[in-house]
Amino acid sequence: MSPSLNLVFCGTPRFAVPTLEKLAQSGCNIALVVTQPDRPKGRGLELAPSPVKQSALQLGLSVTQPDKIKINDEFRAQLTALKLDAIVIVGYGRIIPQWMLDLPPLGNINLHASLLPKYRGAAPIQWAIARGETFTGVSTMRIDAGLDTGDILLQRELPIAADDTAETIAPRLATIGADLTVETMRGLHARSIHPCPQDHAQATLAPILKKTDGLADFSLSATEIFNRIRGFQPWPGVYTEFRGKTLQIWKALPLSHALPEAELKSEGDRLLVGCGSHSSLALIELQLEGKKRMSAPDFLHGYRPKPGEKLGI
Repeated sequence: MSPSLNLVFCGTPRFAVPTLEKLAQSGCNIALVVTQPDRPKGRGLELAPSPVKQSALQLGLSVTQPDKIKINDEFRAQLTALKLDAIVIVGYGRIIPQWMLDLPPLGNINLHASLLPKYRGAAPIQWAIARGETFTGVSTMRIDAGLDTGDILLQRELPIAADDTAETIAPRLATIGADLTVETMRGLHARSIHPCPQDHAQATLAPILKKTDGLADFSLSATEIFNRIRGFQPWPGVYTEFRGKTLQIWKALPLSHALPEAELKSEGDRLLVGCGSHSSLALIELQLEGKKRMSAPDFLHGYRPKPGEKLGI
């Protein structure tokens, strides 16, 4: 980009790192990187920097980590003095205050991991897979005061394979999202992008995941539970109860084999559990509370489920 755009980049997770790196490589002047404060991590609870901070320091960029941004005179003065063209935001994890929205002439540009207006919210990748979508994508938008409601700038689709999980899709979305963000900034700089308002009637939500979202409901079809297993990785996963202990279901396959809901049945080395809609799940990899992950044959050999025994009890 010539002359180069003067940007601030706000981001925190690993998903945001490819975009930061691509913008730096594209010739943009990244005047400042804003990320969340270092957080305790690991058994020793030592303070650890965010992935974005680690990347920014490797790139030789200036970093700031304010605790608050809505009312922060020092931070506001810092950004105002930079005379920015735009602020780019990827997974920063804070609500952007109105004073930041009003600051740069090109606005606050966000990379969101869904095809807006579908899956607005904090967990778009997880919910898209959990709800059985066969494709997803990334969107760049100009942030407004709503929750992912701003005008769309550019979008790009990505197919979801039947064996994809949130962990396999996220890096691919991050890569195409980085390229899309650079393309967006070039287009804004050249005034060749025409923002498109979202159709709010088509909006769906992807709220932040809770532990209880992973609780297996065996009245759902096997396919629905299977999609949740794929979508809710690595956390909260899908779990149930077996003989008074938590049982995590790591891998499974849906079958059109009718069994009573939540009832276990062994067929040779296969372990099935009944689900709704006259279906069942073949349980492939499990983990009982306090134990290591194990295959279904190992589980059958070690625990020998009784005829008619059910999960969730």
